Amino acid sequence: MRSIKVLIVDDSIVFRELLVQNLRKDPAVTVVAAAKDPYEARDAIIRYKPDVMTLDVELPRMNGIEFLRKLMPQYPLPVVVISALSDKVFDAMDAGAVDFVGKPAISNRMQLEDFIRNELLVKIKIASTAKIGNIKRKVHQKNYEGPAVRKNNLLVAIGASTGGTEAIFEVVKGFGPDIPGVVIVQHMPPGFTAMYAKRLNDSCRVRVKEAQTGDRVLPGHVLIAPGGDQHMRVVKVNGVYQVECRNGPRVNGHCPSVDVLFESVAKSAKQDAVGIILTGMGGDGAKGLLAMRNAGARTIGQDESTCIVYGMPKVAYDIGAVEYQVKLPDIASRTYAVLNKM
Repeated sequence: MRSIKVLIVDDSIVFRELLVQNLRKDPAVTVVAAAKDPYEARDAIIRYKPDVMTLDVELPRMNGIEFLRKLMPQYPLPVVVISALSDKVFDAMDAGAVDFVGKPAISNRMQLEDFIRNELLVKIKIASTAKIGNIKRKVHQKNYEGPAVRKNNLLVAIGASTGGTEAIFEVVKGFGPDIPGVVIVQHMPPGFTAMYAKRLNDSCRVRVKEAQTGDRVLPGHVLIAPGGDQHMRVVKVNGVYQVECRNGPRVNGHCPSVDVLFESVAKSAKQDAVGIILTGMGGDGAKGLLAMRNAGARTIGQDESTCIVYGMPKVAYDIGAVEYQVKLPDIASRTYAVLNKM
């Protein structure tokens, strides 16, 4: 198997060298070049034709977001952003990056090496499989303008991973205040989920927040599982859905896990739920979505043609968990159509 050619772009010579040294330890990766700014990066892209680029957001001469916006139309390639805790990372995702990781402090060498081995390398390998054409193609999600949802005590559960920040945004943007309560797990580093929730809240017609234990799942509201070491579950208390966010071991390599959320929805909501699985590598959420469908819930999977990585939805489809396979621009309207038949 051919190794993945990686270009590193970071203005810190110390961090660049640490990335080079540690990434080269993996035989599946070849670091072809390291650049300190977008101009050096552009020349390296033309010369080496990397398979994946890692990119810092804060760079001299031109920031990483502006570089991405100029780069992607001419030289589209998978980009993994390495970012300090900042909502600018979501501008980078909007500009065409495949995924991102939180930038660790370089003072702790062991933690840094663990980050490179267990987080960054995984993201690079996933990014190398991404469908860049689906990143370039902007989705125009229409606001749903059909009949309002009449039935009470319904809920919508969504799970996603690689490419999911933009996919979730496109789906939620199509929801109105009449949508039943929505619960979401998006694989994301700790600290970023609160900023992501605020970004959605400021841009959509529904209210969005990072979930906390005890939050009620209410119509027109969206709860996003906090990134880190907590799983989010839906429980029913006195006839009302609410969420619990509790510490727990990783499931399918993730915490929070989509499977954990979906399985809790299957148990608490049964036939009164819609499950949606979006773009992402691996199989997290597939078994949970099957549990939802077996409990009577309706289920939707993003189709291959619009996924950045057709992993999670494919596994779910292959095991019979997906009732409707839908293109990303049509998922919001299909969700309403299904809800209005329940």
